[in-house]
Amino acid sequence: MGLLKKYFRKVKFAKNFNAKKVALENGRFSMNWEDRYPCLNDATSTTGFDAHYLFHTAWAARVLAQTRPDLHIDISSCLRFISLVSAFIPIRFYDYRPAKLNLSGLESDKADLMNLPFPDGTVNSLSCMHVIEHIGLERYGDPLEPEGDLKAIAELKRVLSKNGDLLFVVPLGDKSIIQYNAHRIYIYQQILSYFSELKLINFAYINDAGQFIAQASQQDTVGQVYGCGCFHFRK
Repeated sequence: MGLLKKYFRKVKFAKNFNAKKVALENGRFSMNWEDRYPCLNDATSTTGFDAHYLFHTAWAARVLAQTRPDLHIDISSCLRFISLVSAFIPIRFYDYRPAKLNLSGLESDKADLMNLPFPDGTVNSLSCMHVIEHIGLERYGDPLEPEGDLKAIAELKRVLSKNGDLLFVVPLGDKSIIQYNAHRIYIYQQILSYFSELKLINFAYINDAGQFIAQASQQDTVGQVYGCGCFHFRK
């Protein structure tokens, strides 16, 4: 049925093209078949979006709007997040594969998350979101390292200053598994144990249905396979 629907959509597109060509050109444009750009799946009742990436970055931006650091350090998070927030808060962005970004308020450089280029306790505002789960799984050309995530977490804790804020986001369900070579999925208590030296300020969650829960608890992760856990820690 799926293939049949696609076929009829293509047939309808071709009919529409021919029937509406003159009206759409309207003496202002040329509309040729070889220039066509079929968009056949966008006529939906609501606008779709990637719940993980929309909500976790929106959550982080709101935290920074409250904490208002003089400078924020981000390690390999979403480029849309850093490019937008850097309009209001200076950001230094570091990635294993540095991004060539040319925006005011934003600096971009290379760094290995398992060996961050900062002295102990010197970063007051830090984020690492949807990153740790990939470390050591070879997805991005990095070498195999079974404890790569733990080494990276140790580095985040090492560089964070006293009273400093850390925004940390990972896939979170009710079972800890590896989907090689894409990512790891953690459980709630696992993350709390890794950051036991820090204080949890807020936990937000995006569940499998794409619902954002701003004040979440471990209970919200029960029965979930691939949710998104957003942790605001303070040292």
